Amino acid sequence: MPVQCHRSLIVCLCASLAWSQQAPTAASGGTGPAATNASDPIAVMVGRLELNRYKATIKGLTQFGDRRQGTDRNRAAIDWIEAQLKSYGCTNTERIHYDYQPPAAGAPRTGAGRGGDSSVGPGGSRRRGNIFPDTVNNDPMKQPNVKLRELDSQPSTPGPREEVYCTKIGSKHPEQMYILGAHMDGIGWGEAANDDGSGTALVMELARVFSSPDVVTDVSIRFALWNNEETGLNGARAYVDQRKDLQGIESPAGSGKYPEPKWLGMVQHDMMMFDHGMPHSDGSVSKQQRPEADVNIEFQSLSKQVEGAQKLAWAFMAANEAYATDYPAAVGPHMTNTDSTPFMDLIPAISLRENERGREIGAGWDPHWHQPTDNYATFSDKDFLLGLNAAQTTPGAVARLTGATTLAK
Repeated sequence: MPVQCHRSLIVCLCASLAWSQQAPTAASGGTGPAATNASDPIAVMVGRLELNRYKATIKGLTQFGDRRQGTDRNRAAIDWIEAQLKSYGCTNTERIHYDYQPPAAGAPRTGAGRGGDSSVGPGGSRRRGNIFPDTVNNDPMKQPNVKLRELDSQPSTPGPREEVYCTKIGSKHPEQMYILGAHMDGIGWGEAANDDGSGTALVMELARVFSSPDVVTDVSIRFALWNNEETGLNGARAYVDQRKDLQGIESPAGSGKYPEPKWLGMVQHDMMMFDHGMPHSDGSVSKQQRPEADVNIEFQSLSKQVEGAQKLAWAFMAANEAYATDYPAAVGPHMTNTDSTPFMDLIPAISLRENERGREIGAGWDPHWHQPTDNYATFSDKDFLLGLNAAQTTPGAVARLTGATTLAK
């Protein structure tokens, strides 16, 4: 896909040049992690990401079915995620508490195309080619697996909600941080393996890598697993509303502790595995991952922080060139309908996905989106590998941005 750059070509070029340094890598043969190089601590960290571990984390999330917000299975998944984070060494866990009340029946959805024009997608995008708008499956009988259907059967109820995060404390600037996020809730009467087990597992795996005792960062990194994304980004919005005015405040005074470090950037990960190309004229989609699949990195060209956001996007593009083993990245300006949106006017914010959200997802490019087929068994190793390449991209960029290194043994 062509790289798009709005408003400031100079900013794009400068950012691209600033992040053009390459790290030595070796071909993975489509199955292994990024090559490690003892002289490059970032390559060492990226090399600790493994396909089988990534798959196992996704599989662990699917034991809770679709993890629909406001259900016992959602609450159990949050407890499991927190326990996993602590087992990785990311023991500084906290929870956000908020209340969710669904909108009145018949309330319009935001972000849809205007005036019934199917070529107009959300976020300022334009759809082309074969367009088959997707819908959310709300019919339990479309799930043929009786056990899974029963697991997903408890309905959501309004009321209190929680979401968990943990933090890697910076050694030089604990008062500053980058936020790496994904949403852990899903819908559609499946296992939510891709949307958003793949993004949640990615962030959890990054927490594991960065929480290793021999990894040191200059600034802090927060790993956040949002809730209520599928209902309108409510969990991420609750975080912003509750925490934005606490940034950079030392508490207690003189303690050297910063419960909410100053936000330097926010990176969201959402459904990372399925890039099989545009649907055919009959609406069907190729069964195999396309060879030219890529990781889509998006910023929002209309945000108040657009210059910083696109610079962040180009930093991730350069990290993909340096550290991702199998799939390239593409940058676009139409970030939308994702948990980085509540942050985008406050700090540089980007999102990573399998396809562009506005132009492709929602136009039929992923037939498993919000469907009972969004199950672990649906996806091949090539699909999981695309998610792993996104996982390789993020630590490559974040390690550079946070001054991460590994201690000599």
